[in-house]
Amino acid sequence: MSVRNLPVEELVARALEGNRRAVGRLLTLVERGGTDADEIADLAHQQARGAHIVGITGAPGAGKSTLTGQLTRLLPEMGVAPAVLAVDPSSPLTGGAILGDRIRMDNIAGEGTFIRSVATRGHAGGLALSVPGCVRVFDAAGFDPVIIETVGVGQVEVDVVAAADTTVVVVNPGWGDAVQANKAGLLEVADIFVINKADRPGASDTRRDLELMLDLSHVSGLEDDSGYRPPILMTTATDGEGVAAVWDSVLAHREHLTSSGQLSTRQAARLRYEITNRVEAQLHVEASAAIDRADLSEALSPIKLAAQITDRLLRD
Repeated sequence: MSVRNLPVEELVARALEGNRRAVGRLLTLVERGGTDADEIADLAHQQARGAHIVGITGAPGAGKSTLTGQLTRLLPEMGVAPAVLAVDPSSPLTGGAILGDRIRMDNIAGEGTFIRSVATRGHAGGLALSVPGCVRVFDAAGFDPVIIETVGVGQVEVDVVAAADTTVVVVNPGWGDAVQANKAGLLEVADIFVINKADRPGASDTRRDLELMLDLSHVSGLEDDSGYRPPILMTTATDGEGVAAVWDSVLAHREHLTSSGQLSTRQAARLRYEITNRVEAQLHVEASAAIDRADLSEALSPIKLAAQITDRLLRD
């Protein structure tokens, strides 16, 4: 029987046995949402294995996809089974993922790697609402680490922190100064900095700017309470130079999180992030239905009418 026609419980059972088609079908159902997605989330949650979640973000064109591809080439050679969620911009016509990141990674990735593109669908934080569910499927199926490669980082696009244990921020030579980095939220986001395309002019200046930014965080008291200082690594992802050091730094950061007790804190924050998104999505549906039922011609201001609808929703 085709996995397309299998019930959710059977799909989960096959995914736990390593059936890649079953994993792919589960991811499709999670993206679609609805009762099947909820059932998958419950079943996969019961089978969680504690995969390390690595977020890779940075400005468009920084080389995130190439770096991720090189990691997925390297890790299987070390006996590690990685999975990648490439969070692509949504197509303006279909709402689906454009797949550009996946195409770039597929040319590099090693055997056994599972790469899946998901669409942002306009989510303000740059992460699809389905990402936590997809991560849970990969975790239950035995993939570790799970790498989330995002569409980019900006003033509000720092949600990757809420979904990852370790966040890698990729920058290029000539990216801008430390003040701009702080404005973009990089100081709060990065557990590891990677200066990609380090063979280009200006790489040493970029490293100096990042070091200055980290020094300022120490002076201002914004540094991690545990004293952790994000390392700054130099890579040329097109030929794989420096990529092994990136993975070593991820492992070192995971060890730091475990020994300092911060890993459980981040995992709790990840659950909170998912629960918040689910509650907000459900409230949005209920609120939209209540607005459709409301008499908008009533002699009430939008403020008072909104307050009435909110009060009704909270009472119900």
